Amino acid sequence: MSDSCLSDTPVYWRDTAAITKRQCLLALLVLLAFTQSGCVHRRMTIRSIPAGALVKVDGDEIGYTPVSVDFTYYATREITLTKDGYETQTVMQKVKTPWYQVFPLDAVSDNLLPFEVTNRHDFTYQLQPKVVVPTEELLNRGNMLRNETQIGQ
Repeated sequence: MSDSCLSDTPVYWRDTAAITKRQCLLALLVLLAFTQSGCVHRRMTIRSIPAGALVKVDGDEIGYTPVSVDFTYYATREITLTKDGYETQTVMQKVKTPWYQVFPLDAVSDNLLPFEVTNRHDFTYQLQPKVVVPTEELLNRGNMLRNETQIGQ
């Protein structure tokens, strides 16, 4: 539009056209913000020494170490590791909430960021070898306990 056209247009219509352009631009930016919203991707990786232990998180089998799993909520998780020849280990593991996931910041990080944030938690557990007690020692302990109960000690 040339300046001569604008000079023929009443001031009211020029102001209205400028306001309408601003409103359209603002609406477009808001729409873009909601369609391109970021989110927080939460992932937990569990390792064991030695590797290859079966992992259960909150009672659900997720695989063998090293293993990763996505999660939704920060909380204390019950992690159980099982491997032949090693003691079964059950741990109540706290998965800490990062600062940007604390109310009210979580509304922004979950919905309005123009990019994705990945929050990773890595946990490593040392498994203890099973103590194998010889059969004869077990029998001796059993006989000793039987004798103590018969004597009344």
